Amino acid sequence: MITGKLYNVLKFLALVVLPAVGTLYFTLAAIWGLPAAEQVVGTIVALDTFLGVILQISSTNYNSSTAQGTLNVIENAEGNKMFDLNLDGDPEYELEGKDRVVFKVNKTTQAEPPAKPRRRRARAS
Repeated sequence: MITGKLYNVLKFLALVVLPAVGTLYFTLAAIWGLPAAEQVVGTIVALDTFLGVILQISSTNYNSSTAQGTLNVIENAEGNKMFDLNLDGDPEYELEGKDRVVFKVNKTTQAEPPAKPRRRRARAS
């Protein structure tokens, strides 16, 4: 499984560098008469497609071995924080056979509690 920095570099190559190089060579070959433009660009596209498939397989494997959920961070008016972990799905089933858990973080601030209404005394007439 490809993860981390290597995954990011290969993804950048597949999404940006290889298509740019193919386009550049094809354009310059037409302008300057460089040899074998179709063969070079065809080879670059084949490599790019292969790399894309490998990255998708790696991404699918990574996601299937990762449980996911939400971490809610709730801050009240006094600055105190409460943390609430929620796992997507049944924890017993979702965590079985997983290597890691990834939580999306939601930060919210609670509004100040409403002021207590003041009681009015009834006047005696």
